[in-house]
Amino acid sequence: MAEFDADYIIVGSGSAGSVLANRLSACGTQSVLVLEQGGTDIGPFIQMPAALSYPMNMSRYDWGFETLPEPALGGRKLACPRGKVIGGSSSINGMVYVRGNPADFDYWQQSGASGWSYADVLPYYLKMESSHGGQAGWRGTDGPLHVTRGPRDNPLFHAFVQAGIEAGYEATDDYNGEKQEGFGPMEQTVWRGRRWSTANAYLRTALKRSKVRLQRGFVRKVVFEGRKAVGVEIETAGRVSVLRAGREVILSASSINSPKLLMLSGIGDEHQLRKHGIDVVQHSPGVGKNLQDHLELYFQVKCKQPITLYSKLNLFSKAAIGAQWLFFKSGLGASNQFESAAFIRSDVGVEYPDIQYHFLPVAIRYDGKSAAKSHGFQMHTGPMRSDSRGEVTLRSSDPLDPPDILFNYMSTEKDWSDFRKCIRLTRELLQQKAFEPFAGAEIAPGEHCQSDEEIDTFVREHVESAYHPCGTCRMGDPDDAAAVVDSDCRVLGVGNLRVVDCSVFPRITNGNLNAPTIVVAEKASDAILGKAPLPASDKTPWRSRNWQSSQR
Repeated sequence: MAEFDADYIIVGSGSAGSVLANRLSACGTQSVLVLEQGGTDIGPFIQMPAALSYPMNMSRYDWGFETLPEPALGGRKLACPRGKVIGGSSSINGMVYVRGNPADFDYWQQSGASGWSYADVLPYYLKMESSHGGQAGWRGTDGPLHVTRGPRDNPLFHAFVQAGIEAGYEATDDYNGEKQEGFGPMEQTVWRGRRWSTANAYLRTALKRSKVRLQRGFVRKVVFEGRKAVGVEIETAGRVSVLRAGREVILSASSINSPKLLMLSGIGDEHQLRKHGIDVVQHSPGVGKNLQDHLELYFQVKCKQPITLYSKLNLFSKAAIGAQWLFFKSGLGASNQFESAAFIRSDVGVEYPDIQYHFLPVAIRYDGKSAAKSHGFQMHTGPMRSDSRGEVTLRSSDPLDPPDILFNYMSTEKDWSDFRKCIRLTRELLQQKAFEPFAGAEIAPGEHCQSDEEIDTFVREHVESAYHPCGTCRMGDPDDAAAVVDSDCRVLGVGNLRVVDCSVFPRITNGNLNAPTIVVAEKASDAILGKAPLPASDKTPWRSRNWQSSQR
């Protein structure tokens, strides 16, 4: 009998873990064990794109994290859903596909993540994608991850884009191609009417291989011999055991659970660890720090015409949509309904987009609650690059206790001014000719909300997380005391342990985080296997030439 359970033990089957399981096992010589606390992803709540609001509110699929009271938001506690299911957060997210802006990755490189510039990551995006409708030459065509566009049948999707053009903004037919800036179609990880999670795209293929196994269980900590990771302690049905790795342990447990596991295992700020009675393996003060997220507002407007999804919110319509999806994988159930988008710059002197829009032809919260009482539509809008930073810390040394999460949202004056710009720029969009046939009274924030103080009050009371937590095990130069992993995602100061998920992001990327999390796992897979990275791209992305003199 082998003295270890697998060459590689991967903690988490989500956006990164599923990719690693596939790529590390592809050659057929390495054995891989994937550990996942959650259960099956089979069923309409996860697989039907339009049902996206359900799984993130179900304890069966979600870890159920929430923040501590956020000081700048009047002490509100915000939800922080993370997937507890096969496919992880890629099985409960909004299925929006955004690579991030090229300048985001160039920033990573400049901040110490050597080899992570846009030129370095673009080949991995090309490798992982099967793009349907994307810009030729800039998009992958035969990768495992299918990326599609919704049908955009509702005229509101086109009114939104046309309004942007009328307001003087750029148009872009592919914000994931050469040019992110502008208004255009939104992309989604949906294929043949189903959510195309990393479980569907990567893990199911991997599990057909004889050397790949998936095991349920709650990972309590990493086990060390000296400073070398040799396995993990896992709890299954009340029984605690140790699983041993022949080569490496890889944490892909989310930007909340990965730093938590490092700290429970003795890697973190030594003062914090000793406070909880945890033996220090490696003093790494950056663990859990650098926590970032995107916040957004739902800017809601009444619609003059009865063409929104409001008419589909009754039980009969939902049943009909569900039946059409169940039998044919078509109809309204086959899209996440986010089918138009925009990335714009908020002001003169902003080099690349720092505001994102999702457009939705119904006025309703992202979690499916609190629909408006009439036909309406909404734009999710929020800044992309807040300077606010939070942290994840241990509540206790008990692995079953959730960690303490404090994002420190809206802690800078720039955060407030950025949101005021979001609201005022959105109002300007609604004044354009394209919206004349559709835009009625403003539901939220509401016409009364005009002054800086009134807008700030609305933001404080109503701003929501876009559910993009990242950055808590930052990648950087080994000489940087705040870095947790090196450019190959190896945990600094110890052996045979890596973190591969969005917690390694030095700074949050533009847009939704599923795509850049997958690309991190794709690139890290080559590093883990000792392969040379793919040759850097020589493509030059579009950048506004007048950013220093004009906002659009």
